[in-house]
Amino acid sequence: MAVRAPPSGGEPRNDAVNNERFRRVMASFVTGVTVITTQVRGKIRGMTANAFMSGSLDPPLCVVAVGETARMHGFLIESGHFGVNILARGQESLIGHFAGRPVEDLDLKYDYAGGTPLLVHAQASIAAKVIARHACGDHSLFVGGIFALRHAEGLSPIVLHVGRLASLRHSQEQRLEPTLDFW
Repeated sequence: MAVRAPPSGGEPRNDAVNNERFRRVMASFVTGVTVITTQVRGKIRGMTANAFMSGSLDPPLCVVAVGETARMHGFLIESGHFGVNILARGQESLIGHFAGRPVEDLDLKYDYAGGTPLLVHAQASIAAKVIARHACGDHSLFVGGIFALRHAEGLSPIVLHVGRLASLRHSQEQRLEPTLDFW
């Protein structure tokens, strides 16, 4: 990338990409917090993740990015299915627990959809069958064909911004109508 002088004639910008800058820039994007779940050899496995997105409306698909060195990577390949549990305010302890910092005496409850474990008290949950996996640098993108959905009304989602957690409070006056067509 060429370094260009700014129009004002001041100092040139430094747009170099390095790991520190990449992490800082990506952390500035507000994202939800999820726990990815699956069941392998009779054991429920979970991982905190925020690299999740919808993939398609027709057919209904979602995508989760999982690092190739993460244990969950192998679990998803082996099981062929996963749950995405969108966390709600009050579930902050689950974030650390499923990120490898176990919380003692945490009372985890699961429902099942087609053999996929879903956290009972999540704001929303998705059950999906892995239909494709694509290499993406040091991660894989797992594309899931969604076969079950659950949503709890009235809960505030947890969001992550610059390494800090928050929750949303919705304003009724600024509610977007579902008929909007985004482009």
